[in-house]
Order: sequence, then structure tokens, then C-alpha cells
Amino acid sequence: MKIRILPNAEIDLEVGADFYESQTSGLGDYFLASLISDIESLKLYAGIHEKYMGFHRSISKRFPFAVYYLIDFGTINIYAVLDCRQDPKNIKDRLRDENESQEWND
Repeated sequence: MKIRILPNAEIDLEVGADFYESQTSGLGDYFLASLISDIESLKLYAGIHEKYMGFHRSISKRFPFAVYYLIDFGTINIYAVLDCRQDPKNIKDRLRDENESQEWND
């Protein structure tokens, strides 16, 4: 399967990396490498994750982040990569926005 990281998810990764890099030098790179590894594992495990707000949700192995994705015609589309420590209402709002955006593009 092919993986496509959508623009909003790319921004999520950049924001997360910037946050961790501001905590400790090099941690931002480790964060990105870890999350990309988690995303790459979807080539084997896509679709087995529980759905939340209409998206499959894969929890990162090393950081408190979740990857929200859908499978469409053999492509794994990554819609969001969100910090699980934030207010759940913010996560729901973001995923609702992603769902509306997706429906608009269909």
C-alpha cells in the first residue's frame, strides 16, 4: 500500500517536532523519525486500528501522539497526527473539520 501524508498532518508533524526540539536538542529529529516509523508500519497494519470520529486511530509507540488515517483505493491517507494530551474537545473539533473537508473533496 501507498502512504500519503496530507498537508494538515505534515503541519502536525512539524509542530510536534518543533515542540520537542525546543525541549532538548535532537529530540525533534527523534520525534519525527519515531512518528514516520509508526506511519510506515501502517503498510502492514492499516485497517486493524479502532475507529474514532470516522478515522482509524493508531497510537504512537514512543510519544503521546495518535495518527488518524483512512484507506482509500489502496492508499493510506494520513489526515492528522495529534497530541493525545490535549483537550479531547480540540481533537474532536479537528477531526470533525477533517471529515467535513474530506466530504467536500469527494
